[in-house]
Amino acid sequence: MLTSITSLFIAICLSLSLIILFSRLFYKLDILDNPKKYWKERSPIPYSMGIVFFIVFFILSYIFVEHTYKLYLLWWFWALITSISFVDDLIQVSPKVRLIIQILIWATIWLTSIKIGYVSNIFGWIINLETYFIELMNIKIYLVPFFFTIFWYVFIFNALNWSDGLQGNASGLSLISFVIIFLLGAMLFYSDDYEWGVKNAGFIMWITAILIGTLIPFWYFDFKEKILMWDSGTMFLGFMLASIAIISGGKVATVLVVFGIYSVDAIYVIIRRMLKWKSPMKWDFTHLHHRLLDIGLTRNQVLIMTYSFSFLFGLSALFLDKIWKIIVFIIIVVVVVFMNRLVEIFKK
Repeated sequence: MLTSITSLFIAICLSLSLIILFSRLFYKLDILDNPKKYWKERSPIPYSMGIVFFIVFFILSYIFVEHTYKLYLLWWFWALITSISFVDDLIQVSPKVRLIIQILIWATIWLTSIKIGYVSNIFGWIINLETYFIELMNIKIYLVPFFFTIFWYVFIFNALNWSDGLQGNASGLSLISFVIIFLLGAMLFYSDDYEWGVKNAGFIMWITAILIGTLIPFWYFDFKEKILMWDSGTMFLGFMLASIAIISGGKVATVLVVFGIYSVDAIYVIIRRMLKWKSPMKWDFTHLHHRLLDIGLTRNQVLIMTYSFSFLFGLSALFLDKIWKIIVFIIIVVVVVFMNRLVEIFKK
């Protein structure tokens, strides 16, 4: 616990230093956004600042976290993802190409053992997903967990990416999510009575402590509209959020509850786009925060609302059993649908 708290404070200092350093560098190199493109009346600010996550996480995880196969996989894939996303930030790759790249990366991640092999249902039974498989070059590909893992990564990334349409939203929601997962790790660390469980819980705590420390100053500058993370940031955070949910023992339901508002909103928007014969991956101004802004709420009011819901739902997920988690998720669905209907009524 003490080591994770130490890494958190060091991460805050290092992240703050790098944000200031890269901000000045990007101003000199003219790596700035075009606010007029989004009808914003402000001066251009540095974008693709998600590169800060990459550097801070690598340095501190190298120092503080035990070097295991899981950590090496996280390093390798997030380096690949950050590099691709940074290029995407600069040249704007097509959404279809991005989706294909995502699927290829997530499929490779599954093949290298970060995967969901089982789920537990509300009655406490364990459902083994590794039943149906095909064999290619002496490699067994279990079909259900293969496609489920790909779907999980693509879904979390896009839900987080779409939430970034409002500055301070993606960074704030990610910060809340990692705080909840850190608390989950701490609970497992002190409650598990077998060595692997304690070791895994410690790994989760160290990883999330570094991420929390990195995000605290980043969220402040993002909230103040001084920097933008863009895809290099959201891709990294989405990857870490989805991966830690699996590594922590299949805590997919917990992450869905914490990130529930935008998980449900992503599904809601995808369905609306498909009903209108539009591409479900095409970015637009139909997400929940856009609709709330349209009816007159301020940016800060929308952020406070999403932060509050995410924190309360996430906190409840730590102490509720499986049935109550499902009930909470149903409540989230009702809340999101209700807010959307309310927006439509106000617009009329």
